Amino acid sequence: MTTARTAAVLRDARRRLADRPRLADALLGGGLTAFDVAAILVREPPPGAAAVALWGAQSLPLVWRRTRPLAVLAAMTAAFVAFEAAHAIPHTTPGPYFLVFAVYTVARCVRYSSSLGWTVLAATVVIATELLTRQDAAPRLWSLEPVNATTFAVFFAVAWLVGAGRRRIDADTARLTRLNDLLRAERAENAERAVLTERARIARDLHDVVAHHVCAIAVQARSTEEVIQDDPRVARRGVALIADTADVALEEMRRILGLLSAREEELRPEPSPRVLDDLVRTAEAAGCRVKAVLDEAAVGGAPAAVQLSAYRIVRECVTNAMKHAGPTDVRIEMRVEAGALVVQVENGPPPDGHRPVPGSGLGLIGVRERAAAFGGTLEAGPIPDGGWSVRATLPIGGRP
Repeated sequence: MTTARTAAVLRDARRRLADRPRLADALLGGGLTAFDVAAILVREPPPGAAAVALWGAQSLPLVWRRTRPLAVLAAMTAAFVAFEAAHAIPHTTPGPYFLVFAVYTVARCVRYSSSLGWTVLAATVVIATELLTRQDAAPRLWSLEPVNATTFAVFFAVAWLVGAGRRRIDADTARLTRLNDLLRAERAENAERAVLTERARIARDLHDVVAHHVCAIAVQARSTEEVIQDDPRVARRGVALIADTADVALEEMRRILGLLSAREEELRPEPSPRVLDDLVRTAEAAGCRVKAVLDEAAVGGAPAAVQLSAYRIVRECVTNAMKHAGPTDVRIEMRVEAGALVVQVENGPPPDGHRPVPGSGLGLIGVRERAAAFGGTLEAGPIPDGGWSVRATLPIGGRP
């Protein structure tokens, strides 16, 4: 097996054990105990059963190190003291080195103040046991070899510091995981809100397109109905205009619905004077007398998003004029004034006998929302001659 393959196998095994902490602890405690007992059984003469039991009891509690960390530390310390006090195997001391696993676990799983206190207590008991149970010297402090005392202290200190550091890493990881979950939830909420906003925008666009062209079709159909008996040629021309208007409506509806499956930037109509010309032709075909005043140079310098909203406002206002006033005078003006794009649409009073086309009541609301989206204002209301006026102001530096 190659080195890379071996490393991959080891990484996989470590990942599997990390996902199963109890299995990892069982392998650690059982493996150390088996190795320790096997190593002592080969001695001559073989130790007794009690000695082997005390020997193995110093590492076996590691099986429960993560579920009962303090109990494991206490049990391993007690087993070491019992083994040393009983002189179970003469001239043999295991040293409390397996205790570093218990100290590490306590520092990692228990809060700092408690884990530090238990570690100091365990180290004190171990050093005192080593001092009091030496067989070749009197039980005095200076009879403990400095090397042993220093080694014990260093091992315990390093084990506690590593465990405490890992506890801090685990806490930071848990905190970052919670933050990541919160950010993921917030991102999902923002995405859902964006979808709802986009759906509402598409619905408004559909309303604009459908209302404008259907209203034009309704007006043209009624005009055609009035002349169909007296002038069939004019009636045929009116029917042709109805068909053309319906085709344009279908094309624009397909364009808007295409936003559901393609990027808006690729399908959004570019604002241009041609858009206004199309609106004028549609209104004139419906019998309106339209006058459009457009400062192309000034309006063309406004941001594209502002221009597009301005043209859509004009379309909605012209639609409302055809719908409620029918074939009447319509005046459209677009200019730049005091750092804002001003859109003003006025229509005259409806002719006698005009039957208004029923509406949804959402048109003026949509116009107000489009103006507010750029921090602008909307003024709408009747004028003295019986007509209606709408004036929208869109700041050129407004938010998109």
